[in-house]
Amino acid sequence: MKELISNVLKRKPKDPVYVALDIGTEFVKALVFKIENGKAVVRGVGRQRQRLGDMHGGAVTDISGCVENCAKALDVAEEQAGMISDYCVIGIAGELVKGTTTTVHYERLKPKTRIDYNELKNIVNKVQWKAFDAARQQLAWETGHEEVDVKLVNASIVDVKIDGYRVTNPMGFQGKDVSVGIFNAFAPLVHLGALQTIASDLDLDLLTIAAEPYAAAKSVGSEEAGEFSAIFIDIGGGTSDVAVVRNGGLEGTKMFAIGGRSFTKRLSQVLNTSFAKAEQIKLAYSKGDLEDKSAKMVKEALEADAEVWLSGIELSLSEFSNVDLLPSRILLCGGGSALPEIKKALEKVGWYKDLPFAKKPQVSFIKPEEVNNVIDKTGELKNQQDITPMGLANLALTIENEEDVLPSILSKATKIMQN
Repeated sequence: MKELISNVLKRKPKDPVYVALDIGTEFVKALVFKIENGKAVVRGVGRQRQRLGDMHGGAVTDISGCVENCAKALDVAEEQAGMISDYCVIGIAGELVKGTTTTVHYERLKPKTRIDYNELKNIVNKVQWKAFDAARQQLAWETGHEEVDVKLVNASIVDVKIDGYRVTNPMGFQGKDVSVGIFNAFAPLVHLGALQTIASDLDLDLLTIAAEPYAAAKSVGSEEAGEFSAIFIDIGGGTSDVAVVRNGGLEGTKMFAIGGRSFTKRLSQVLNTSFAKAEQIKLAYSKGDLEDKSAKMVKEALEADAEVWLSGIELSLSEFSNVDLLPSRILLCGGGSALPEIKKALEKVGWYKDLPFAKKPQVSFIKPEEVNNVIDKTGELKNQQDITPMGLANLALTIENEEDVLPSILSKATKIMQN
């Protein structure tokens, strides 16, 4: 099986071209970019609508259909960019993608000796296998299958402390108590295999597959400031993805299968019209283009579903049991977030009372210009639906620049677990 992080990077072309593929339930989005002066410079953008049977709940259900749609989006982006892509970064979503931060506390027998490479490697491996066992048990419980073939999607260092003091690189430090927190995203092999097949059929070398809420959460916030905290909610066509970032570290991700299509189906039933027509009406309503009488009818039809969606958010946030205090800033992205009822639901008083918020959360949309290290030369990345593919492009930079000791050790451990 093809490795998630391709070993062909050893024979990489001199000036490689990358593509970020956001294979969503509603649309495939392709961003063709090059890495210039430490930035992802987007030269081409392509979008292609998916058919109803191509995806379900954020997961691929028809590989050939998705390949066809990805090829169309990629052709448009490459034609605009005037270049052919070599490598791809693909996002993965869906209810069975599990992202969590695992922390291991390690008591050193010789606190006066300095931490060396082998000791650090041993600590990281302990964290990873502990996280792997927990993810496999969780997926087995949810699916009802005792043996679920689980694969590591991606991993990231969240927090390192020595005797209670936070450090960025533990090498050379002395101390007794070492704690290392690592965010890991796991998914069933069947989902990962489908995305690997898509990359292969498109004749692209796969740089990495990344959990989409992880990509969105890593794309915003000052890279130097360790104090950045926010709740990211990415609402796509099939799922809503939640990520909690606290003090610059990703605490975990949750996903549930309510997205834009759920609202479209409701409209289709209430208005007794086709799914395609209901989608057009929903988009017109989101833009404020409907006359008052029609807008009122749509609003009434969607309010109940918005309440159900909000219950999903409450439940997802309540599962962050390791978080003492949730960030009071909520950042929205994804095409589904354009629906007015989403922001209104989150701004209601009371829904957050049973959750560990210090004050009422403030809600805002992520803007494309706020995404770290991504420069849009096309002028086509204009709203919140473009954040996820931009986040995937931003991730390519960190993969290409894993020179620090700790990320390097984690990267090697990740490759071993992926194989």
